Amino acid sequence: MMSWIREWLWLIPLAPLAAAGLLALTPRAGRRRAAWLGIGSLSVATVLSWAAFFGAWPGAGGAGREVNFTWLTFGRTPLELGWVLDPLTGAMLAMVSTVALLIFVYSLGDMRADPNFTRFFCFLSFFAGSMLGLVMANSLLWLFMCWELVGLASYLLIGFWFEKPAAAAAAKKAFLVTRIGDLGLLLGLIYLYTETGTLLCYDEGRGCLEAAALAGLVERVSVGGITVATAISLLIFCGAIGKSGQVPLHVWLPDAMEGPTPVSALIHAATMVAAGVFLVARVYPLMDADVAGEPGLSAALQGVAWVGAVTAVMAAAIAAAQFDLKRILAYSTVSQLGYMMMALGVGGYAVGMFHLIAHAFFKALLFLGAGSAIHGCHHERDIRRMGGLRRWMPVTFAAHAVGMMALAGVPLFFCGFWSKDGILHAAWGWPVSRLPFLLGLAGVGLTAFYMMRQMAMVYGGEYRGGQLKKEIHESPAVMRVPMVILAVAVVLLSVVGTPAWPWLEEFLEGREAAVRAGDLFEHETLWIMGASALVMGAGLVAGWRLYGRRPQRRADAPDPLRMAQPAVFSLLEQRLRFDEVYEATVVRSAAWAAEAWDWLEREVWQGLMQWAGYGALAAGWLSRLSDEYLVNPAFDGGCEGVRGCGRGMSGWHGGRLRIYLRVVAAGMAAMAVWLTWG
Repeated sequence: MMSWIREWLWLIPLAPLAAAGLLALTPRAGRRRAAWLGIGSLSVATVLSWAAFFGAWPGAGGAGREVNFTWLTFGRTPLELGWVLDPLTGAMLAMVSTVALLIFVYSLGDMRADPNFTRFFCFLSFFAGSMLGLVMANSLLWLFMCWELVGLASYLLIGFWFEKPAAAAAAKKAFLVTRIGDLGLLLGLIYLYTETGTLLCYDEGRGCLEAAALAGLVERVSVGGITVATAISLLIFCGAIGKSGQVPLHVWLPDAMEGPTPVSALIHAATMVAAGVFLVARVYPLMDADVAGEPGLSAALQGVAWVGAVTAVMAAAIAAAQFDLKRILAYSTVSQLGYMMMALGVGGYAVGMFHLIAHAFFKALLFLGAGSAIHGCHHERDIRRMGGLRRWMPVTFAAHAVGMMALAGVPLFFCGFWSKDGILHAAWGWPVSRLPFLLGLAGVGLTAFYMMRQMAMVYGGEYRGGQLKKEIHESPAVMRVPMVILAVAVVLLSVVGTPAWPWLEEFLEGREAAVRAGDLFEHETLWIMGASALVMGAGLVAGWRLYGRRPQRRADAPDPLRMAQPAVFSLLEQRLRFDEVYEATVVRSAAWAAEAWDWLEREVWQGLMQWAGYGALAAGWLSRLSDEYLVNPAFDGGCEGVRGCGRGMSGWHGGRLRIYLRVVAAGMAAMAVWLTWG
């Protein structure tokens, strides 16, 4: 039915990439043209993405089929690329394009006064095309190329306001930190190609993620006694850690909030940071190859689970002590990405991807709501200098409240509740350990607490921002409409993710969805839902008692949590001092190594090269002296001797007959004497 879309899937990333190319040539004054090109191209990509989504349904024509082609040939070895249309690709294409389109529209209002409006839409379109290309790749080489293009787009957009030192530093930090993870990913891909001879995921049984290749990877042993499959998986996971802001490479993501709000919403909440989770999902057969038929028990997936669980609770705790509105949401993103990784690690592939999609919608909504509040308060981001905004910005407040309840996991009408409970259910059933479940449950309480704190300080109480009170205003319709659409989507997504009808999870696993109302009332499901709701409620109550019941009246009033636990609050406010530790260890070591190499270069290598130069000069002088005083005289003397002999001999060949006769006579006389004597 939808088999045609498989052949034309390449048009989806091409449309925004072509728009980015045209926008790069568009002068700064062409603002209207930039908006039409950016939004128009992404609209085309969105329509095609939804066609791909329906084409990936189980039973649809062409679903689960790949299209491969030869890109380059080295001697007789072809290098193939390709794309694949499976449920994972279809769902990601639909999510990325839809969320990106709404954020593009929102940007018309948020960035309308920026003098570099055209350049902004150029970079946004470049990112959207790169991300869409990444999620449809059937070749890990293609995926890696788009992966790096996404990283470049992130660098450009974080540092969009490059005249601000903080933005320039954040862009550089993001670029360098993510490159650390990307180095591991590159090594993993090289290792995988060396072992399998291909980077095509699926190729009619010959792909690197198919049974034949995986069997060989499991049979061979790498360094330390682990299988080759595990070694490659851990290297690839390094790239996911960097891109998705997991411990210990999470430090770049909160600083990335220096970019414009649409950038924070699109790249660092909904799509780009989810690329690491998507990568783990794409290579899931490889990561789970060691223990076939028992997901979540392989060494690689155990590592994924532990990293995700620690990140989820740690980032949530840090978020509870931040005052920058966007930075709170940034740490929230790090935490939620940890939940996704934990889900994949414990074997909950479908619920992890369900949470990724749900999170994309409600976190984009939260960032757009935060951007609207910042826009209404004339770019104020400190929640201590806000307050009472619900009076002047009711639509923003309502949309932000929907996103907050989805993130906190309020039952029963918000997708975040069902996706997070699905993760907790998967973690509870993990036979390795129950600790990830407990950490996830603690993260639920912390999430509810810091989101209630944020809502109470931004929208509750009285305004604490000084003389700008009369200038607070609701955002224009072009910013409000995308927020309303996202809020509706957050509620509607809850319908397809309940245990009674887990349509989205069944779709992601490639199965026909069926209504199973009895699953909702199973004992284990009910008690996990109850425990999650109880912990979430405790977090909301604690947040309300500290920040909502008696709201602060002054911006400089001490934080209630700081007063209760000053040492803990100070440590969390300083983000557990990760940056300071890295500054004292990694950065200082790199600086010391650079200084040591500089000294070695100047004092050792430069000296050695100078002495080598002196040696070469001396050798040249010796060569010259020997040439002038030994070789030349000997050669010239020999030549003069030969010349003298020649002159002497030439006298005997003058052509004078009497001389010849005298010689003959002398010879005959000499012969006669000799004969007579003899």
